[in-house]
Amino acid sequence: MDLLTIIKERRSCRSYLSDPVSDADIETMISAAINAPSPLDSQPWSFVVVTQNETKEKIYAEALRCRNFLLEKSGWKWLGKYDLEFLKSVPAMIAVVGDPKKSGADVFMEGGPGAWREACAAAVQNMLLAAQTLGLSTLWFTMFDKGIIKGMLGIEAIPLAIVMVGKAAAPVAATPRKGLGDVMRYIR
Repeated sequence: MDLLTIIKERRSCRSYLSDPVSDADIETMISAAINAPSPLDSQPWSFVVVTQNETKEKIYAEALRCRNFLLEKSGWKWLGKYDLEFLKSVPAMIAVVGDPKKSGADVFMEGGPGAWREACAAAVQNMLLAAQTLGLSTLWFTMFDKGIIKGMLGIEAIPLAIVMVGKAAAPVAATPRKGLGDVMRYIR
């Protein structure tokens, strides 16, 4: 399968089979992640792999707390229907952890260091695409309080995302995408 097909067929999955994800597949995904670009080749990332049910339950509880908080603050009714049960059953979670001290020249620019976040986002995308090539499904998950997850995982740096990974319980439908005419323009 070529890269463009992999990109087009990747989907966010919220329903997984209980089949475990092999260490080899996890390591392939993380190997892809660490080959992402980063400012000044700072490689500001690290990864925590969670397969322990007790920790997954804690992450679920934190996500549920955040969902309810966001529902109250935003009034977005769809949040009340957003089912988080998959967090308890997904075979593996990979927390992507970023180090703000490992940014690029942006440390001297207006707004300060932020490129470390973008580098970690590139690492996440590489992981998602690697998983797709392995026949695995993923979800880029961010509905959590960083400080709480930090303590839960016993880390010093900042958890930016948790990638859910496993085999999809059912095919995941494509979501509509904007057309090129809606998102791009040339300056010639």
